[in-house]
Amino acid sequence: MTAVLQHPGYEEERMQRVAGQLPGREVQAGMLLSLMGQPQHYSYPSIFIYGHRASGKSHVMHVLLKELELPHATVSCVECVSVTLLFEQVLLSFFGCDAASLLPCSPSLSDFVRIYRQQCSQTPAKETRYIVMDKAELLRDADTNLLPALLRLQELVEDNVTVILLSEIVWDNFRPNTGCFEPLLLNFPDYSKGELQQILSQDRHPSYSAEFYSSYINILLGVFYSVCRDLRELRRLAALNFSKFCEPLAEGKVKETDTHKLWKNIEPHLKKAMQTVYLREVSSLQWEQMQQMEEKEAGALRGVDTHSAVALDDFLRIAAYLASYNPARTDKRFFLKHHGKIRKTNFLKKNEKTSNHLLGPKPFPLDRLLAIFYSVVDSRVAPTASIFSQISSLVTLQLLTQVSHNDQLNAPKYKCAVSMDFICAISRTVNFDIVKYLYDFL
Repeated sequence: MTAVLQHPGYEEERMQRVAGQLPGREVQAGMLLSLMGQPQHYSYPSIFIYGHRASGKSHVMHVLLKELELPHATVSCVECVSVTLLFEQVLLSFFGCDAASLLPCSPSLSDFVRIYRQQCSQTPAKETRYIVMDKAELLRDADTNLLPALLRLQELVEDNVTVILLSEIVWDNFRPNTGCFEPLLLNFPDYSKGELQQILSQDRHPSYSAEFYSSYINILLGVFYSVCRDLRELRRLAALNFSKFCEPLAEGKVKETDTHKLWKNIEPHLKKAMQTVYLREVSSLQWEQMQQMEEKEAGALRGVDTHSAVALDDFLRIAAYLASYNPARTDKRFFLKHHGKIRKTNFLKKNEKTSNHLLGPKPFPLDRLLAIFYSVVDSRVAPTASIFSQISSLVTLQLLTQVSHNDQLNAPKYKCAVSMDFICAISRTVNFDIVKYLYDFL
C-alpha cells in the first residue's frame, strides 16, 4: 500500500502524485523532503545519497524535482568528461545560453564561481536551486579542488543552492584525503521482495490481467530473488521470459488461473535463464536467438540418448571448450572408448606445470571439434548441415572465434570465447561433468 507523503510547503494532491510514482521509496522521499525544507528556505549545502545499483536514487530525485517544479540542474558525471562540460551544464540549466557562453575555453573553478555570482546578482534565487550529480564517484578522478568546492558551493557563490551527490559507494570511501565539508548522508537500502513485487507488477502486459502478471512476477522472484536483488536485472529477466510463460495460455492448453501448470511449464526455462544473471557473455538478444535455435534443433536430438533433451549448440559449446583447453594429444585418453592402457607417467609430462586455463584458449581445427562433439553425444547424431550452420551461428554470437587465415579455406580454425563459469553452467543443464574431461583438473 502506498504511504502518505506530507510536507507543509506543497499541496496534498501534489504529494499524493509524487508518492504514487515512488513505490517502496516513500520513507526515503519523506526524509529527503525534510532535508530540503520548503522551496523558499535555505537548504543544507550538500547531501550525499548512496546505495546499491538500481536502488531508486536517481528516480526519486527526478520525480521530486520534476513534480515539485524545483529549479535544478542534473549532471551525469559519465557524460561530463571534463569540468568544462560540468560548468556549462550547470550555468545553462540555471541562467541560460548567454551565461554558459561566458565561460572561457578552459575554465577554472574560480571562473565558474565568478560567472555564477554575476548571474546570481542579476537573477537572485527565489527558491532553492539544486545541482544533482549522478554517478558522483567519478568525481574522485577529477581535480582535487573540485569535490571540496562543490560540497560548499553555497558558501562560495553566496546563493541558495544545494549540491546532491548520488553514488554507489559509501562516504568513507569517497571522502578526499585533504579533508572537506561533510555533507548530510542518506542511505537507500535494497528493495525488499514485496517492494520488488509491487514495482515489477506495474510493468504488466496490456493483453493480460493484473492478477495474471502479478502471479508471474511472484514465480519469477521465487526463483531469482535469492541470487539477484537488482531491479534492472529482474526487470530484464521478467521481459525476457514472459513470452515463454504465456505459451500454454496462447495455445489454449491452460487458463490464467492454472498457476501450477504454468509454473511447471516455465520452471525449467527459468532455471536455465538463471545462468545469464549478471553474465554478459551473451546479450538479451543473443539469449533469445539461442533459445530459438534450441527449439529449432530439438528435433535433431530426439534420437540422442542423453540425460535430457537439450539443444544441439550446448554440446557444440562444450566440445569447443574442451578442444580449446585440452592438448590435442589428450583426445585419445578422454574421448576414445577403447584406447587401451595409457600409463599415467607417459600421459602426464613431468615438466608440465603451467595450467592451460592460465595460458588462455588455443585454436583448434574443425575436424577436431566435430570428433569431440560426436564423442560427447555418444556418436549417435548424424552429420547434417544443421550442425555446420549451428557452428556459424555460434561464431555470429561471438561464442566461437574464427582465427584461421583467409588462405585456409579448407581447414578453418576456431577458438572458444566463453568463460569457465559459463561452460560449467551449460554443462549442468545437460548433466555433463565437464571437469572429468579437462586436462588441468586431472
